[in-house]
Amino acid sequence: MCPKRKALWAVSAAVVMVVGLGASAGAGDRAIAPEADVAHHGHVSLASGRLGVLLASESHGPADLSNATVRLAFSVQLAGAQALPAGCLWGGDREVLCSTGVLRAGGAGRRIALDLRAVGLPEEAVVKIDTLWNGGATDRNPENSTHRVLAPDTGDPYAF
Repeated sequence: MCPKRKALWAVSAAVVMVVGLGASAGAGDRAIAPEADVAHHGHVSLASGRLGVLLASESHGPADLSNATVRLAFSVQLAGAQALPAGCLWGGDREVLCSTGVLRAGGAGRRIALDLRAVGLPEEAVVKIDTLWNGGATDRNPENSTHRVLAPDTGDPYAF
């Protein structure tokens, strides 16, 4: 092979390698987000200033999620210095954030039970439940992960 052909072949091979590496490196940067239909179900009750929330989160799939965060926002002021279950923390004076833990596609996550004291004796409370973070997954059905529940002071559980 003549020296000019060898040089041309070497340059062509180098260009192919650089272009190929650039294309594969770019593909990794544009990963497609998983799809996971996160849903929250449970009930809220209010009785004599005590707010009870029982919550179960799940992923209807198709992907599993390693974790998600559910936000519970309350329309009434909550008494200070209340203990929360493991995996939950205060997001403000009327907001609680809880980790769902692993959500397997088609399976349920952990159950969260809150027993909170309101300031005074409200006649009713509204609780807004929604997904604050789902790991970047696409959720094509967000209606089943966002709820507003009105709970009158009856002690009855109001489902969502």
